Amino acid sequence: MKFEDLLLEIGGFGRFQILILAVLCLLRINLPMHFLLHNFLAATPSHHCAIPHQEAFVNLTMEEVLLISIPQKPDGTFSSCEMFSQPQFHLLLNSSLQPENKSIIQHCQHGWVYDHSQFTSTISTQWDLVCEQRGLNQATATFFFIGVTMGAMVFGYLSDRFGRKTMLQLSLVCSVVFGMLSAASVSYTMLAITRTLTGVALSGISLIVVPLGMEWVDVQHRTFTGILTSIFWSVGNMLLALAAYLVREWHWLLVAVTGPCLLSIVCLWWVPESARWLIAKGKVKQAHRHLLRCARMNGRKDFDVSPETLTRMATDKNMGGSYSYISLFRTPVLRKISLCSGVVWFGVAFSYYGMSMNLTGFGLSIYLSQFVFGVIEIPAKMVMYVLVNRIGRRQSQAWTLILTGLCIGANIVIPKPFTSLRSAVAIMAKGFSEAAFTTVYLYTSELYPTILSPLFPVVVCTFPGRMGWGTPPSWHGWEGPWPRWCSCWTRRGGPCPR
Repeated sequence: MKFEDLLLEIGGFGRFQILILAVLCLLRINLPMHFLLHNFLAATPSHHCAIPHQEAFVNLTMEEVLLISIPQKPDGTFSSCEMFSQPQFHLLLNSSLQPENKSIIQHCQHGWVYDHSQFTSTISTQWDLVCEQRGLNQATATFFFIGVTMGAMVFGYLSDRFGRKTMLQLSLVCSVVFGMLSAASVSYTMLAITRTLTGVALSGISLIVVPLGMEWVDVQHRTFTGILTSIFWSVGNMLLALAAYLVREWHWLLVAVTGPCLLSIVCLWWVPESARWLIAKGKVKQAHRHLLRCARMNGRKDFDVSPETLTRMATDKNMGGSYSYISLFRTPVLRKISLCSGVVWFGVAFSYYGMSMNLTGFGLSIYLSQFVFGVIEIPAKMVMYVLVNRIGRRQSQAWTLILTGLCIGANIVIPKPFTSLRSAVAIMAKGFSEAAFTTVYLYTSELYPTILSPLFPVVVCTFPGRMGWGTPPSWHGWEGPWPRWCSCWTRRGGPCPR
């Protein structure tokens, strides 16, 4: 008897599985609230150089003080990073006569003054991560995703050795600890370290939730399960927009997005360990207890399987007990699948996070952009549920990537004054990009033999994708939304032929 046959006997998608998925979906909500937190945590409000001895200009309005102290850009706005070494009083008579002598212009010498109308505080305003230091601002997101990349390798190995549930519990506890330490950071260095460690911890949730749900569901419902859990990523997207709108101070925002992990820890106690993993590791008594519990909840009272039967299953090579990451590269076919899937993952992740981490330039507020980008993902996932079963994974993957690239390319050439059109195209691109992300999760694991642990393909193939996650924040110093070559990656990121 195979494990899949056993699932059919106990009810492959009954009340037991629905309750498990409800808890796992709650865990899934936590992820985007941290993965996309950088949009609000490190937001840079309007700012200008602090003006020394400003009290000496009591007879001037604030606009006039800025006029004589801060150079103007060609568009008439005041510079964010430069100031005059001496007040230029002649500009009060004719503000258009900007000084031609560049030697009187210098970098900010006394810090910056920030506009707090939208954000009470961010890490940018806390440690002046602007102008020459703005690279450190964007680096916090890169540090976080480096942690996610490292954590995937660690938790992938540990969860296959010590169990899905155990590592999921450890991941949640560490996420709470490091998330709260991030909120209590007193220096940039402390924040960078704790955010990196938070990324390591959260990667366990990202990696384990979907396979744990899949291992309790029969084959016929696995596509539905994958789509369902991914929808709650989008719910987390929308909740992040709400949390950031209500909490404008970065310390408390970190507390607000970390708090749900505490509820997840409590709820996770009800979720059983994967019976498939228990059988593969020879822990037959625990597996037998969980299977009987599942059968009772699903109304299969006539179900009866002996521990001896499960012991025989544990010796079956199809349970995948002696394979590792190296197994994904042992044959030419597996090497080809792994390398091609890695390229696809990089293109998918690069385009998705390139858009998700840049919410400006489309005529919408940053909160509304975050919310709308989350909303559009839900119908995209529902459409993909139909398409992947109608036209197949490969065609769905290719066309979603192509359409994502076309929309990104279109937004590059659309003039910036056409904000409504740019917003519409950006929302379409985000929908196609999320559709590609949903498909690649389903597609990757199905390309490999079932004897391999479902975690191995996810860890190895998503490694290039995790590099793509961390790359977009590094390029946000470039002018305009979404780097031009982001489109090139998505257009070339289609899956290789089998």
